[in-house]
Amino acid sequence: MTLSVLIVCLGNICRSPMGEAVLQHEAKKRGIDIRVDSAGTGGYHLGEDPDYRTIATCRKYKIPIRHSARQIDQSDFNDFQYILAADESNLRNIQRVALSNPSAEIRLWGSYLDNKPIADPYYDEIDGFEQCFDQCKKLSNAFLDAVVGK
Repeated sequence: MTLSVLIVCLGNICRSPMGEAVLQHEAKKRGIDIRVDSAGTGGYHLGEDPDYRTIATCRKYKIPIRHSARQIDQSDFNDFQYILAADESNLRNIQRVALSNPSAEIRLWGSYLDNKPIADPYYDEIDGFEQCFDQCKKLSNAFLDAVVGK
């Protein structure tokens, strides 16, 4: 069975597309069959590519990234097994629009490791994107350890 995960942040151009790419990469290294996508709680950047700093950071670590920004949709709550929020604000926004009885497990992504939110690097320099990448890698592995095993 294919594991399915949706990673969600605010605008879907920084944290969540990076998380999508990193989780896909880490799962592939482990031979895990996974479908990963990402979305935003807001529609600020619909149809846009990830932020150029997100792309540059992923390329630096040789992680493929291709994504077009989208907003979370009602169908996501039944199309994915897991919906992982980048921070508490996004978690609340997801819960507010969720179906009354979703099949997806909705959680803070950080709950699999240290309960820390992923800081939004949008207004940072490249070092904020490096920190985001490091966090996404750690959270990807913690998530995979928890749901699939080591």
